[in-house]
Order: sequence, then C-alpha cells, then structure tokens
Amino acid sequence: MKEIRILFVCRYNRFRSRVAEAYFNKINKNKKIKARSAGLIQGYPVEKKTTNLLKKEFGINISGKTRGLNSKDISWQNITVIVADNVPEAVFYRNKQLGKRVIKYSVSDVSTNDSKIKIAVAKRIFRKVDKLVKQLNKELKWH
Repeated sequence: MKEIRILFVCRYNRFRSRVAEAYFNKINKNKKIKARSAGLIQGYPVEKKTTNLLKKEFGINISGKTRGLNSKDISWQNITVIVADNVPEAVFYRNKQLGKRVIKYSVSDVSTNDSKIKIAVAKRIFRKVDKLVKQLNKELKWH
C-alpha cells in the first residue's frame, strides 16, 4: 500500500468528523497517511464557541467551512471512518465491494451547548483515533 487516505464522515461535518480529522492530523506523524473529513450533508458553519473550546482544551482547530461528501472524496479515500451513529454503513456499500475499508464509530450527535458533553465526546473520538493510528502504522510496517 503506497498511501493510506482516510475520509472521516459524519452527518453534517460540524463536529464529529472534523474533530476526528483535526486530531488525526495533529497526532499522525506518518507522511504516508492522509486524512480529510466531510458530512453526508453540508452543514451550517461550526459555532465559534465550539471552535474556541476545542482550540483551548486540546489545541485542535475545527474552524472553517463545512464540507459535503462528493464523488472526489469517495474516489480519493481508501478507508472511510464513519464517526456517527446516524450515518448508515450502507451508504458506503460500494466502497466495500471495491475492496476499500469502512470503519464505524457509533458516536452520538452533539447538538448541545454543554461544553462538558462536547469535551467528553471529543475525548471519546480521540481514543478511537489513537487506536486507528497505531493500527495503521503497524500495517504500514508489514507492507
């Protein structure tokens, strides 16, 4: 495998997939692994309060325009990570047929202004991304 290209997906690309992408890009040191994120549906801009919270607490930046899933993303990636409990795996059925991996993290949507809940959900995503990075680095060593 020459390069691993990960697409983190959630419903609107406003929190879960953006947190996963930002954290992944912060901790990943392997230049053969790239990541980006998108939502099944392009969402409203991320709230400033949320971007400030994550920047202050964890040093990650999720600001910027949300991205809706498109055909370029689908053809670019070779691993899709669904970071949502409200995005069905069936959407990526064709990817599996093409030999691409689909991983599902059932993470609930964060539609609250409660900072403690947002921090807890972000930490849950971080633990999952940590495991993914370790697994992918192991796989690259064996190729």
